[in-house]
Amino acid sequence: MQAIIPFLVLVSLASAQAPAPIIDVGYARYQGIVNTRTKISTYLGIRYAAAPVGNLRFRAPQSPPFLPGVQQATSRGPECWQTGPGNSPTNPYPIRFTDTSLGDDDCLFLNVHFPGSVVPTRPLPVVFWIHGGGYVGGSAHRYNGDDLVREALNGVVVVIIQYRLGIFGFLSGSKVKANGALNAGLLDQEFALKWVRQHISKFGGDPNRVTIWGESAGAGSVLQHVIARNGRTSPPLFRAAMSSSSFLPSQHPFNGAVPESIFNQVVSQVSCNSSPDVMRCLRAANITQLQTANDRVNRAGFFGTFATVPVIDGEFITERPTQALKRGRINGRALLAMTNTREGNDFVDQRTAGTVTAADYTRRLFPYIGVVNAATAARLYAGVGAPIDQVNAIMGEAIFICPTYFMLNAFPGTSYKGEFAVNNALHGRDITSYFPSSSNSSGAPAFNNPAFLIAFSGAFLNFATSLDPNRKIDRRNITPLWRTYNQRSFEMRFNRTAGQVGQPDIRGFWTPEALKGRCNFWERVSHLTAQ
Repeated sequence: MQAIIPFLVLVSLASAQAPAPIIDVGYARYQGIVNTRTKISTYLGIRYAAAPVGNLRFRAPQSPPFLPGVQQATSRGPECWQTGPGNSPTNPYPIRFTDTSLGDDDCLFLNVHFPGSVVPTRPLPVVFWIHGGGYVGGSAHRYNGDDLVREALNGVVVVIIQYRLGIFGFLSGSKVKANGALNAGLLDQEFALKWVRQHISKFGGDPNRVTIWGESAGAGSVLQHVIARNGRTSPPLFRAAMSSSSFLPSQHPFNGAVPESIFNQVVSQVSCNSSPDVMRCLRAANITQLQTANDRVNRAGFFGTFATVPVIDGEFITERPTQALKRGRINGRALLAMTNTREGNDFVDQRTAGTVTAADYTRRLFPYIGVVNAATAARLYAGVGAPIDQVNAIMGEAIFICPTYFMLNAFPGTSYKGEFAVNNALHGRDITSYFPSSSNSSGAPAFNNPAFLIAFSGAFLNFATSLDPNRKIDRRNITPLWRTYNQRSFEMRFNRTAGQVGQPDIRGFWTPEALKGRCNFWERVSHLTAQ
């Protein structure tokens, strides 16, 4: 859900460049560039699927066409159509419209980064990055995979993907089921994973050592792939998963009232409601009209929420995520999960501090939860602080933090939990600690301390290479012994000491019992929150 956070892209392929090897992926030959300063090869804008336009709109991704000649993989592919979060004080709500014109239908591209000016001869572990943005925004452009290659001391190959967003990737309803593809954006991600399995060895990557990783909706996507196809994806597309601020909003059945309502709004706004073939009309609709509808239905959502998100489709996602995780129906062998201390604040209207109550907010966030359960939530959060602190915690825990614990519990003995706690530790503030070439609103990592950054980024890259954050790539890593999560709910906190010139403060702790109790409540009512 990082679409809320502005990013300045500082992808620097730097002053000195040289041609990278030409790599044949069967349907095309791609030539990237080598950064002669860092000795990292980068291939930008590789097409991994056909353009989802015309009759392919709202359908599952298809194989890319044959491309003659050598394709210069030196510039980024277009971003997918973008929009933003809801800004309404109520749920449901009157529509508020803000035009968003950024994006393109033809956006199914990925970037590959590997160490050296020639393809590595020893197959390296692969880090597969899925961007966040609430399933409505974000792109591959905002992340420089060179960062992860450097942090792994040239020990990984990195793939960064794009996928369809908003109504283009997540339009649902019975008519889409009958004549299209539900969860098309997730199917795009799966298609990219299949591309990696088939082609990454040509870039020096090991297709049997793929770790999927994402932040916010990217981490929510990781959760979706963990439970995909009833936990029996065949062949396996990844061996491990990492999540940073995993996002689990209400995930309704594809033909439930909410997805059908959104579908009907889109159909009406592009004047297809009288068409005898609604899906054919939508595919032929003017892209400006479709993007306007995309922006309207998402901006109209309850403040800080996102309307076009994954659904239970009966094939890729067969049941509610919380239910699937509790049953242990999972893909992958191991998990490393990170949350930030204050995940919810950016998604709560702080201007309501003087009027908001926990019970009322809970019912607006989850309209089906009922009066009694909303009162229970208010009681559980009464000791958190002022009413605005309580609703910040409700948003952060119900949508991000507790679903992370549900996922950790599905990997008994092979999961690790961390907490990013520097300064305010708001949602997304951790990103520049592992992607320093991307900038958040402060323009620098939240704690720009070399020892801290080596330890924090090392948590992920150590795990990606060995499935164990204790097997350190960089000997300068100061993180102490990191036990698995199921050892008395052990976590590792990444913080700094107080004072103007703070020092790294990285230590283990046990998950607080009060937090466990609140997460148990959200798990019990997950059938009402549609999680």
